[in-house]
Amino acid sequence: LIMSDQFVINAELRADVGKGASRRLRRTDRVPAVLYGGNTDPVALTLSHKDILHDSERESFYSSILEVHLPDGRNQQVVVRDLQRHPFKPRILHMDFMRVSATELLRISVPLHFVGEEKSPAGKMSGVVIQHLMTDVEIEALPKDLPEYIEVDLSGLNAGDAFMLSDLKVPEGVELMLLSHDDDLEHMVANAIHISESQGEGADEEEVEAAGAGEVRVGAEGEDDEQPEEDSRD
Repeated sequence: LIMSDQFVINAELRADVGKGASRRLRRTDRVPAVLYGGNTDPVALTLSHKDILHDSERESFYSSILEVHLPDGRNQQVVVRDLQRHPFKPRILHMDFMRVSATELLRISVPLHFVGEEKSPAGKMSGVVIQHLMTDVEIEALPKDLPEYIEVDLSGLNAGDAFMLSDLKVPEGVELMLLSHDDDLEHMVANAIHISESQGEGADEEEVEAAGAGEVRVGAEGEDDEQPEEDSRD
């Protein structure tokens, strides 16, 4: 279990909202954002683009409790609920934060970190490919129990084996939502498959490439290359 990093975000309040106001903010290297949730009204914010861009490059940013500092001295604990990026420029266009309470369960996706596969029997065999079939899992936990990521130990994986979601070791206070929804349905996290040697070297390369596609880490929650340049919200 690795606990989440501490991120501090310095924010300013904004009264000028709308598409035009958001465009003007971006031209001054500011990012429009909204803070909502809890028993408090939504608040419109602006953030430093440089600082947010730097923080957003860290994987733990999306599974951590963040602390937003406001000019009036109020500090808010939040999580990222949406982050809208420019389709091709290294620009963040808009962010949504949700307030969290220390006493209320939080549902959030956390990444899986795969370890031990090089030491596993399957990892030492030629003609065997280890596939990562999940990159993150949705959990429910109190903020104090929120892990930055969950490790998947594949050191015992043999050729032909599968590592199931029910095999994951999660810390106390953390519940896997997929298992809580349907205890009878198994979900495969990783497996070790034999590559057919009878199909020739070219086919092997294609199978390896296809198998490896399961290991590519998807973008963090809220990223979408298909998003338009200007967000449709404030």
